[in-house]
Amino acid sequence: MKDKLMTAGLFTAVCTIWGTTWMAMEIAVESVPPIVATGLRFLISAPCILLLAKLANVPLLFPREKRGFMLAVAVFYFAIPFTLMIVGEQYISSGLASIIFANMPLAVLAVSMISLGLRLSLHQLIGLGVAVSSLCLILSNELEIGSNNGYAGMVALIAAVAIHAVMYVFTQKYGQGIHVLTYNAVPSAIAALLLLVVGIVVEQPNWHAMESHSLQAVMYLGLIASVGGIVAYFRLNQVTSPFNASLCFLIFPVVALCLDAGINNNHLSPLSLQLLAPLFIGIIVAKLNKLPSIRALVRSK
Repeated sequence: MKDKLMTAGLFTAVCTIWGTTWMAMEIAVESVPPIVATGLRFLISAPCILLLAKLANVPLLFPREKRGFMLAVAVFYFAIPFTLMIVGEQYISSGLASIIFANMPLAVLAVSMISLGLRLSLHQLIGLGVAVSSLCLILSNELEIGSNNGYAGMVALIAAVAIHAVMYVFTQKYGQGIHVLTYNAVPSAIAALLLLVVGIVVEQPNWHAMESHSLQAVMYLGLIASVGGIVAYFRLNQVTSPFNASLCFLIFPVVALCLDAGINNNHLSPLSLQLLAPLFIGIIVAKLNKLPSIRALVRSK
């Protein structure tokens, strides 16, 4: 019973943290330029993760032969994708952005098929097709009723998902045995420095014009979204199966959509809401390695 409560608590925490992250990014970018905002986010989170790694007695650096991969993680896992996410939120709603990012498991499957030769079963291919078709219809419908700038936001979010998916697959290939705190600690610190240097040069931020609510949102992203999200999801994967943990990708968009509707009064169209069902079902089916047999279903009843 205690283990079930812990699992349920961790699952709820991850869904809540990931769901609120999108609203926080939207608030942060209201008065903080996106590159600087992302750099400040990691400047806040990196020391905390470094401290956690030290307390957990795990290595701070990647193995010597993987230091090049550590730099790649800093640039292509942290710096570029997270900046693209917050850039995208300048043009599309936080709810719609979360729906795009919820397709990360599908992007990882697609990249694994291409680069690792992963063979998907028929039901996985059908699930992948249904989910991608549903997402395309949702985006087409929502961007049709929005501004033209929505396309820029959509491209930024899809690019972030694609880059993250590639890095997930490369991590499976080159990052085996690297602790999650090691994976996040130094790379996020490197990303923070790179982003702040680039942001100060390119964006020339007016520090006095940054409003308190945006800075508070950046603080939330650094402490809760980055540090809390990493720890909670890591612990969740320790107490449940990877498939069950990945179901968070189906729940956090609902949290984000509810927040977007309640705070900004942004609502998806009725058609888009109806398309969420096949989208989420497609993701679940694509993630299943094997469909349960009819006999197993009957026995479970």
